[in-house]
Amino acid sequence: MKLILSTSNVLGAGSSVYRSTKNKSNAELVSTLRSNFQSHYILPTNGHTNGEAHHAPKPSYKTWTRRRTDEDALEVPSLDIEDNGLQEEREQYDITLKLFYLPGASIKHREQHTREAVDLVLKELRIPSVDLLIVSFPGIYFDEQEDCPDKLSTRGPVEAEPEPIDTQIATWKVLEHLHKNGTVKKLGIAEFGKDRLEMLLEKTAVRPSVDQINLRDCCSVPKDLMSLAKSQGVELLVHNDCSNILPRGTVRELLGSGPEGAGVLAEPSKAGDKRKGLHDEEGKNGDSDVSLRGEVQPQWVVKYTAVVKNRGVVENKGYFAGAVLEG
Repeated sequence: MKLILSTSNVLGAGSSVYRSTKNKSNAELVSTLRSNFQSHYILPTNGHTNGEAHHAPKPSYKTWTRRRTDEDALEVPSLDIEDNGLQEEREQYDITLKLFYLPGASIKHREQHTREAVDLVLKELRIPSVDLLIVSFPGIYFDEQEDCPDKLSTRGPVEAEPEPIDTQIATWKVLEHLHKNGTVKKLGIAEFGKDRLEMLLEKTAVRPSVDQINLRDCCSVPKDLMSLAKSQGVELLVHNDCSNILPRGTVRELLGSGPEGAGVLAEPSKAGDKRKGLHDEEGKNGDSDVSLRGEVQPQWVVKYTAVVKNRGVVENKGYFAGAVLEG
């Protein structure tokens, strides 16, 4: 079963979703997902709760999610595309997507993941195209490109080994098709140092317009990368996004049956428990506690922003995430 998680517009007027411009993307993603889930099953404040939300027992996830039987997918929460969209004409916006391919996800399904992520944003904003699509590959860190050999890395343990450049080029062919059919106007990559960027430029038809780099372990952009980017018309941008933006343990916590979980997933089976698969767990009283069983594996995350050009204001921002649940 596929799981499609969404935050809705985290900047929406009157939204109960937590929003902050200071959080890194991984913290913002988790906070806004949790808040969006809770907005569907926690009652709002009233005069009898001293200004605090009333935490009633969680309803069945089936009351606020939607099952797509045609493709065995679950929307968490149900997507309400009809009420969404931009306030002004499409030409008034700069719309940027950043697509994170996550560690552990199937590379052979990357074309499907890419199209699904982009299509969700197009439907959410009710637009035919986006201005820029940046892709982030798992295991790629700017400080690993030998651009800053004297700097001590502070990013912690390596979460995934870097993919071979040929694998990334194969994925790039999918992005080129989106560019050629007009769905995406410009393409970009993240964390590519001089050597990796040079190889990509040599083997692709549609060149990246942007290279996002994280200078956490570097005090400045290396001169050889600056020279290459300038000569090839590639804009260098700085970011502070986390590469593994949504670890599998985080997804299980968000969707699990714990105090802060949404109650979509049952707790993992204990030793000796033979029950497996994608089914509802039987409660103590013989009732269904409507929690799904299985191992969850995040596949991708897409972040989108819509900026009003003449005012420089972000009107719409949000995230979608895709995962699979297997028995």
